[in-house]
Amino acid sequence: MIEYLSSPNVQKVLFSLLTIFVAYILAILINRIVNRTITDLKKRYSARKAVVYIISVLAIINIILIWLKEQTSIATLVGIGGAGLTLALHQPITAIAGWLLLLIRRPYDTGDRVQIGDVKGDVIDIRLFYTSLLEIGNWVGSDQSTGRVVHCPNSKIFTESIYNYTRGFEYIWNEIKIIVTFESDWEKAKQIIYEAVEKDDIDINDSIREKISQMSRKYLIHYGKLTPMVWTNIVDFGVELTLRYMTDARKRRSSQDNICQFLLKKFNEEPDVEFAYPTYRLFKRGE
Repeated sequence: MIEYLSSPNVQKVLFSLLTIFVAYILAILINRIVNRTITDLKKRYSARKAVVYIISVLAIINIILIWLKEQTSIATLVGIGGAGLTLALHQPITAIAGWLLLLIRRPYDTGDRVQIGDVKGDVIDIRLFYTSLLEIGNWVGSDQSTGRVVHCPNSKIFTESIYNYTRGFEYIWNEIKIIVTFESDWEKAKQIIYEAVEKDDIDINDSIREKISQMSRKYLIHYGKLTPMVWTNIVDFGVELTLRYMTDARKRRSSQDNICQFLLKKFNEEPDVEFAYPTYRLFKRGE
């Protein structure tokens, strides 16, 4: 037994396991201190993640040093091992590279509402290999939560388009299409739509303009008109009025609900404004 334990490889395995155990206990103890001393939830989350990452990196370095000890050709060993690991661990390595890019460039952070490829949701966790999203949309209408947590590999940052709804500027443009009959007073309907926007308190104040100004310093972006607009178009069965307005990315559905309820009530009070819808007329042959 003593001879077995005195074997260099066995000792390396034992020291490696000891390193993992010590790192695990150390992470738990430090995170307990973090939980007690930091009250802000976001700062606490970031601190806990930093503790885990730093201790993990130190543990990995220590294990590498344990196994490379007394090697005559470290460069050869690293080269052969690196080539094998690159082939076998292509996806994990790409995920780690994506994670590093997330730390450096910060295309999104926890709390942001993003879309990665076809998946849309709020970022609730960013780990070494994947990002966790609280999914919105899908079979649920508009931007409401589905209740599912989706784990997206960090490697997708290199292969998929990343859409951030809230980073830097948390407002988005939304459109609502309303169609009234040709016989309706479409100008009055247009005025009522503007009233609906004002009632919902969707206005472009100085703070929003300042945020847009800040974005324009970083990106080639320019908005000529920020106030709500109603565009007019003629379609097959009526006059189409398209409301375009700016709203909070997380309140798009509620703002649309408020506007639609207001329009339903106001149009019902106006005898010369009616909603249009596709109609069909059937004729018998000979009539």
